[in-house]
Amino acid sequence: MALFDLSLDKLRTYRSASTEPEDFDAFWSGTLDEARRHDLDARFEPVDTGLTTVEVFDVTFAGFGGHPVKGWLTLPAGAGAGAPLPLVVEFVGYGGGRGLPHEHLLWASTGRAHFVMDTRGQGSAWGGGGGTEDPVGSGPAFPGFMTRGIDAPETYYYRRVFTDAVRAVEAARSHPLTDASRTVAMGGSQGGGITLAVGGLVPNLAGIAPDVPFLCDFPRATTLTDRNPYREIGSFLKTHRGRAADVRRTLSYFDGVHFAARGTAPALFSAALEDQTCPPSTVFAAFNAWAHEDKTIEVYDFNDHEGGGPYQEAAQLRWMRDRA
Repeated sequence: MALFDLSLDKLRTYRSASTEPEDFDAFWSGTLDEARRHDLDARFEPVDTGLTTVEVFDVTFAGFGGHPVKGWLTLPAGAGAGAPLPLVVEFVGYGGGRGLPHEHLLWASTGRAHFVMDTRGQGSAWGGGGGTEDPVGSGPAFPGFMTRGIDAPETYYYRRVFTDAVRAVEAARSHPLTDASRTVAMGGSQGGGITLAVGGLVPNLAGIAPDVPFLCDFPRATTLTDRNPYREIGSFLKTHRGRAADVRRTLSYFDGVHFAARGTAPALFSAALEDQTCPPSTVFAAFNAWAHEDKTIEVYDFNDHEGGGPYQEAAQLRWMRDRA
């Protein structure tokens, strides 16, 4: 696919037309206050994986509504003999789950603690699967996750996911071998969108690294690309005529652009100029809105949604040296 979005010069100055709700901060502070009424109840159970260079813990913690959410915590072998470790908290892409422990060895191999959160209700499209239910139902929705509970921000699916993610950081930081002051949040695609939400909601992060992030600049994304998952929203509205205004209102509470405006940590983004899943203008909308002055974006000229792949991981490794 050739370039289809704005030129790189225009991308660097592009600003989203997404309108921030007046009660955005109150909505999220109330949501998190409600979640914190439940004991975090973070449990770390050792797992015999057959791996010798790392130690793995099967994690369960209380997310949105006190619902149990799973994760993996992976530490370098013998970490208990030293000081607490820098912490990488990772969120996964659309349709994936936490998978199996041996799928997540990179960051522990650098001497860091690594926590990967399962995404509620997902984990059946690729990778090693997931194990976290989403016990909350919704009204009629298009197949997928983008329109579940989309009638109102209070019932929208990603309210639960973003709350789980904030609680995941709290759970990972609660482990005695992790250093809360050296926490980096990261993820690709949906994981990148979740990372942006965490970056706007969690204070005192050492950095965030959203890779080709999803869930950004909904007004443009939902009208620019025909690819799922964004197209799920258009398909829903194709059937439910006349509900576009309500849907736009709901999505405005979950737009990565508005979380970016509250970013207080250094950030490393990436964008791919042929990406039709997360169009580059939507990624740059969040990058240009990111409030912290220490921010960088890696651009991959001839790549689709795979983005930089291992090259972006190499960039993250270099960037992480100075921050965690």
